[in-house]
Amino acid sequence: MPACLRRWLGLVLISVALALSGGPAARAQPDVIRDIQVEGNLRIEASTIESYLTLGRGDPFDPVELERSLKNLFATGFFDDVAIERRGDVLVVRVVENPIINRIAFEGNLRIEDEELAAEVGLRPRSVFSRARVQNAVERILEVYRRSGRYAAKVEPKVIELEQNRVDLVFEIDEGPLTRVCAIAFVGNESFPDRTLRGVIETKERAWFRFFTAADTYDPDRVELDKELLRRYYRARGFAEMRVLAVNVQLSPDGACFFLTFSLEEGPRYRFGTVELATTLAELPVEELRGLLLPREGRIYDGDAVEETVQRLTEELGRLGFAFAQVEPVEDLDREAGVVDLLFRIDEGPRVYVERIEIRGNLRTLDEVIRREFRLAEGDPFNAALLRRSIQRVRNLGYFERVDVETRPGSAPDRLIIAVEVSERSTGSLSFGAGYSTTDGPLFDIQLSERNLLGRGQSLRLQLTFAGERQEADFSFTEPYFMDRELSAGIDLFHRRLDFQAQGSYNEQRTGGRLRFGFALGEFLEQSVRYTLRRVEVRNIAATASPFILQEQGTRWISAIGHTLVYDRRDSRFLPNEGYFLRLSQDLAGLGGDTRYLRNELRGEYYFPLTSEVVLSLGVSAGYILGLGEDVPLSERFFLGGASLRGFQQAGVGPRDRNTGDALGGNLYYVGTAELRFPLGLPKELRMFGRAFAEGGSLTDVDLSGPALLDSGNPRLSVGVGVSWLSPLGPLSIDFARAIIKDDEDKTESFRLTFGARF
Repeated sequence: MPACLRRWLGLVLISVALALSGGPAARAQPDVIRDIQVEGNLRIEASTIESYLTLGRGDPFDPVELERSLKNLFATGFFDDVAIERRGDVLVVRVVENPIINRIAFEGNLRIEDEELAAEVGLRPRSVFSRARVQNAVERILEVYRRSGRYAAKVEPKVIELEQNRVDLVFEIDEGPLTRVCAIAFVGNESFPDRTLRGVIETKERAWFRFFTAADTYDPDRVELDKELLRRYYRARGFAEMRVLAVNVQLSPDGACFFLTFSLEEGPRYRFGTVELATTLAELPVEELRGLLLPREGRIYDGDAVEETVQRLTEELGRLGFAFAQVEPVEDLDREAGVVDLLFRIDEGPRVYVERIEIRGNLRTLDEVIRREFRLAEGDPFNAALLRRSIQRVRNLGYFERVDVETRPGSAPDRLIIAVEVSERSTGSLSFGAGYSTTDGPLFDIQLSERNLLGRGQSLRLQLTFAGERQEADFSFTEPYFMDRELSAGIDLFHRRLDFQAQGSYNEQRTGGRLRFGFALGEFLEQSVRYTLRRVEVRNIAATASPFILQEQGTRWISAIGHTLVYDRRDSRFLPNEGYFLRLSQDLAGLGGDTRYLRNELRGEYYFPLTSEVVLSLGVSAGYILGLGEDVPLSERFFLGGASLRGFQQAGVGPRDRNTGDALGGNLYYVGTAELRFPLGLPKELRMFGRAFAEGGSLTDVDLSGPALLDSGNPRLSVGVGVSWLSPLGPLSIDFARAIIKDDEDKTESFRLTFGARF
């Protein structure tokens, strides 16, 4: 019987009882409660039940209070049924207790673990069972499945009654198929076809190749993002007034498909009119800021350029000491002329300070790991440029799928709260890998890695690799904030066996370790120092090897200190689109050991976006090693070719023996690279892109002499194209290159494949 009906019947009984008390016999009874009796209770004490009544002994039989008491008892959730009646001057409360849950089980759930469902349902063993709570648990389970894209899921609760008023609760789950987005359409788009707009949004239509992603499952939050992406896309192409009017979402009757329709209003296309800069700050050098303005009069209106200009001006104002200055773009749209007059107004903004930084979503990562990446602290003046830099640093950690930030008012007008919402990604793995590369041949490896150990940001890696031309065992540990300072500390241990029979008719074995420390010299400048001790053995030299290599047989101990200086202004460390970085590395060997040299290497890269998807990168690298009172040994020289100079085999360039063809390495190298990265017209979620490149360089200068030595020092040049796929199972790269300028003795290759799979 429903609780509301039971409550109604209880009130009727109370009213009848009170009405009957009006007769002659009843009037002889006292009108106050002499005693209260509780019946039917097994676990709950009578005194506890009486505490929910609003009247007690000595109180009159008030129908209003009796009704209120009945409601109070039902509201506890302890009882399946409650009745209150009068027996003379005794108030009788009869209850039927709800059972106690003995066990909760889930059946049929293959995609979602029991632990995740148990955390959602809000029920626990030894808690009180009620049908309302079970129905609420069913709804929460269904919501979990909807969030994972399974809108056709069904949940049937089963109750198994046990002795002593206990029950087992079993949720039988039919997960159903993933509810895919089967079709996406657009209404009102006259300037761009549906195909183009489908490539702009994150939600995708169902396709066979999307089995590794969830982009083709319906997600309301993702649809909201799609609306903003469409708006930004149109605004970047001149449509300043574009609006997404509505998104119609229809679910097929079988629950297997969603159909999305975006209704758009494009509006007219505009060009920039006048672009001005004005300020009320007397000491601000306005003319120096004009060079930061990206919009140009007469060009197609670009909303991204407007936002980028605001960011540039804000960052520069912060650098100049105007921490509270505000930049506001004021747009004056002239529909008839089709132009937007733009004014960037710089005014003194309100003095706002950071009251609190709130971090949510980090279930595993400690707050401290995120906070230490912030360039703002609680109590600091708010600075938008420093906030953007802070978020970039958090994203560069690589611990999170998503990092979202919002600001909201604090407890006072001059206070502001920064709320950071993160979504953690998996940072640890125990993986077994297999692959093939043209350098090492078939390979197999085992790797245990954790980039966020115990949520403290520490990095741990153990790797074993077995390949045709190398075997490696590596252990590495890094503490990014040693002694709670911006000082990273780490240790590396390694043992490697390298097969150079094809290149130089010998094998090499390296065993050793390294201690390293790193610290920041500025916002974008980092310094690291290291000490390395390793044992190097050149062995298994072929009888037909070059005499220059035969004399290298034996073992050396190398004790070296070194440092690396890095200046990094890339927008991302992972597949950057713009910015640059420079790296200088030096190592001095001779503090112990039996080898002395000074090694110097310099590398720089610059990334320039030609369009939103086409990126040009220019790179240069060079190195020179100088023997200190002795020749540089074979194991410490540079080798060039393969991945370091495409179009040539590994160690295919540089000094070699004229008679045997063995590569001897060199003391000086340089390489310049120009590469164009471009889309292939495939869906973005495949993460495939094409490359066209040209590389030039040379390797020369070896501490050897004799008629058998070949060392022209001539520059080499190669051109080629390639395809890269950042697959879920590992990166795959295919390069086709041709050596255009080369020496007759060089060893070239036209095809290069690198693939690593993890499973």
